[in-house]
Amino acid sequence: MALQSLTNIFLHDRAWTLPTFNGLLNPRCKRSFTIISVGFGALFSPIFFPGSSSLSVARAAELKFDGSSLKVLEVSPESSTGLDKIYVVYDVAGVSVSYTSTSGSQPRWLRYGNMGGGYAEEVAGIVYDGNVSTLPVVEGDKGYIIEDGERSAYFWIVNYKPHRFSIRSVEPSLESDCDASLLSVTGEGAPIHFYTISGQQKVLNRDIEVAYSTLQWNADQKLFQEVGAVQHYEYLPETISVRPAALCPTEFTVSGDIFLKQWNWLQTATSSVISPSAVEAYTEAIQESDMDSSNSESEIASNLIKGDDTLLGGSAPCVISFLAYPSDGVLHHEWQMSRSENFEDVEYRFNVQDFEYTFMDEGTFFLRYIGSNSDGSCEAVSDTYTVSVGASELLCPNTFSPNGDGVNDEWKVAYRSLIEFKCWIFDRYGNQVFHFADPSLGWDGTRGGKPVKSGVYYYVIQAVGSDGKKYNVKGDINILRSNKGDSSTSDSAMDE
Repeated sequence: MALQSLTNIFLHDRAWTLPTFNGLLNPRCKRSFTIISVGFGALFSPIFFPGSSSLSVARAAELKFDGSSLKVLEVSPESSTGLDKIYVVYDVAGVSVSYTSTSGSQPRWLRYGNMGGGYAEEVAGIVYDGNVSTLPVVEGDKGYIIEDGERSAYFWIVNYKPHRFSIRSVEPSLESDCDASLLSVTGEGAPIHFYTISGQQKVLNRDIEVAYSTLQWNADQKLFQEVGAVQHYEYLPETISVRPAALCPTEFTVSGDIFLKQWNWLQTATSSVISPSAVEAYTEAIQESDMDSSNSESEIASNLIKGDDTLLGGSAPCVISFLAYPSDGVLHHEWQMSRSENFEDVEYRFNVQDFEYTFMDEGTFFLRYIGSNSDGSCEAVSDTYTVSVGASELLCPNTFSPNGDGVNDEWKVAYRSLIEFKCWIFDRYGNQVFHFADPSLGWDGTRGGKPVKSGVYYYVIQAVGSDGKKYNVKGDINILRSNKGDSSTSDSAMDE
């Protein structure tokens, strides 16, 4: 069994057993290995260290490069890779690398590829000068292990030139996606791979940027505002999926990569202005309060039989405004009204962005907004609004005391969902004293602005409810007024 097989056995999360080492030597390396683990976290990454069981990792170890025309860049990899550093050399041709020993002995250099450190082979041609050892010819896209006494250091060296990033054009993709802006790009920026000590393939992040404009919802101002956005990518695919998608016409600028940027050779390409396919919309429903038309709008009619104030609807007629705030890509608007919660049967379609509707009928209604782009391929669907209109009801009191004390000074019916209403009030001789056609109003016990005499009066009401129920109601009203200081109009005066 080869050491790579042992690696596969160990790459299990948490629970593992240590097999016997007899016969587990790599016949190519002809060396023994000590196996230690880096913790028992969610990702268990065993690392193979050549040499004795007391070895430790030299995390502060560094390499020095000579002969490079550009600065050698350093990347700090995740600890789970087992690597101390990743070096990015623009072109390894003519470049040498050296290591300064801290043990006082001559370190051993080993090199590995995609098989991992367990298959590392000793590097020939190392030049030693005191405590400095130098590799005159660097092979790029390889891992290096340096055994320095009881310490070992682990590196990966990238030869960047074969992976050089370039970007020539950015165009909208022929494909479409309602959740992303798809860009077709021409250029080079394939993944740069490196391998961990255990032989796992990883991708070196090139940090390619895509900058564009989009829209952001401002809830306080109830509008979309244009903002800049930047997305980052490890490498350059043929089609870039930009998420979240642009919600307004915008240019897309692709730039990279992070290595060329640090070498002041940043490459960029910008598209033409691309119209958005993605759409979003925010909506709201505003119900007009049932007001006493004789007073200011802040005085809600006190004789309305109310339901749950947190719900839409209540007493008919109820007037509700439905408003939509769509993003730039929305070109088609539709509000749907149905008595079915899943909109199996849509009774009304309103092809407008905003509209006002007066609910006259009893029942439960469901409404939603759908905004779509130019070809209808992407839709924004709002939450469902539920409007419940209650059954009609009419209750008539038989007494009131208009004495100005603020208590029961006005005769009012109690009502709900009346869409038609007329009321006449007569004295005992059949003379009309008062008439009104709004159930939220009432009678204050006067005729022509003067108080009427205490006693019995009569009302006649004709009304129709939202449920179709018709009311023809008659009854008497008793006016209770204190005799002291009663300046009410006499019967003879009323008859005039």
